[in-house]
Amino acid sequence: GDRWTRGGSQEPVTFRQPSAAPELRASAAEGVGAMPSIDLRVIRNQLAAVGSNLWIWLLRAVVRLPPPPFYSAALKDQPGGVPAHKEDGNCVCVEIVGPGGLDQLRACSHCWATCGYNLMKELDGSQRIPAPLKVVPPGLVVVRNHAFSINYADICIRWGLYESALRYVGWPIIPGFDIAGVVEMAAADTGYKAGDRVFGCSLFGGYSSRVVTSARMLMHLPDNLSFQQGASLPAAAGTALHAASLAGLWPNEPIAKGKSVLIHSAAGGVGAMLCQVLRLQGRSKGLQVVGVVGSASKVSSCAADKVIDKSSEDWVAAARAHAPDGYCAIFDANGVSSLTSSYQLLSCNGRLVVYGFHSNLPKVDGGLGMLSPWTWICMGLDMLRMPRYDAMDLTLQSKAVLGFNLSFFADEHDLVEAYIQQIGRWVAAGALQVPPVQDFSFEETRAAQGTLQSGQTVGKMVVTL
Repeated sequence: GDRWTRGGSQEPVTFRQPSAAPELRASAAEGVGAMPSIDLRVIRNQLAAVGSNLWIWLLRAVVRLPPPPFYSAALKDQPGGVPAHKEDGNCVCVEIVGPGGLDQLRACSHCWATCGYNLMKELDGSQRIPAPLKVVPPGLVVVRNHAFSINYADICIRWGLYESALRYVGWPIIPGFDIAGVVEMAAADTGYKAGDRVFGCSLFGGYSSRVVTSARMLMHLPDNLSFQQGASLPAAAGTALHAASLAGLWPNEPIAKGKSVLIHSAAGGVGAMLCQVLRLQGRSKGLQVVGVVGSASKVSSCAADKVIDKSSEDWVAAARAHAPDGYCAIFDANGVSSLTSSYQLLSCNGRLVVYGFHSNLPKVDGGLGMLSPWTWICMGLDMLRMPRYDAMDLTLQSKAVLGFNLSFFADEHDLVEAYIQQIGRWVAAGALQVPPVQDFSFEETRAAQGTLQSGQTVGKMVVTL
């Protein structure tokens, strides 16, 4: 088992050490009409997350034990901030030591570089690469990282609610999907060379000043974009592209004219990208993009053709008014608060694309970023309220419900590469606009996650190294 110590406590907790390589095969026994099997790994991981979060909550909220510092003893706060690399050549990174609040984020410097779980088997079975690579393996690139973005998935990882992180890495984990920096070394077959400015993705490991990643997941960063702008794009744009693909709106343009699509959280990272992608794809066919935002302050930043402010109007009634015949696609990352209405708003042959459950999760919690017992009770009740979709009803109404999580796409090399190439082409041509970026320093990583968790943000949170 993997052992770690609960924050501030000397009590060891044992967790299963997941395998380094993913097993992404569906069970052959689960066919159409078969009852879905219960994945005991998921249940075990979630129960462990509940117990660990409650323990941290008890220590911080009840016992009032002070949270540990962000910097370890080896990384004291220095005037001007902590350097991106230590004198010994190691990288500086942020790891989550176990499930809990913001205080579970700790700065460390005990490895030469980090990588995603998809490369762990190839690179000594760990996210942490202990020593410099003598030879860069084929297809890989070493990036001196200058910026990484904060995604909502990173918060879910910290709470212990992100299954791919639990299954393929365990604790502690270095999170992070988006990176932007300069190539230090590259395999000869990648086409990259030292000094190239790049941006792209890593399947975790991005909260680090040196990252080893696949060349398939990198793009050249145009000279007119900063590293912070580059780090704001890959995960959000990739998620938007896959969502559009599932809806049948990329790579092809919509077949019929006069169609409408609805995007929830349309001013957020993925929502804003979806607005741009769908307007690019459907411009010639008259595709109407309707966006739903959560406050009046987000209306002006939303790039949809029509914007609904659900804080001041009934979003369902407004959505019906904008598309009386229904929507050919609805993109929903809200979860329980909107899924039922989203499904009802679909037209014949409409597709509901699900890629998140933000309303199932808390936003404001006193600034500690923890999940209290009451929060867990509310999340459990919300799970009971989640809609279930009947196969016969889907057939009779000619509707579809599709979901995905890109962090499980480690083996989808061609698909991921196609998305990366398309994003690179749009960015190089200036067709894909960079979202608003809120920049944080390395020592403000905890604050960056707390800001995103509040639900009051527009655009992307980015940390500069």
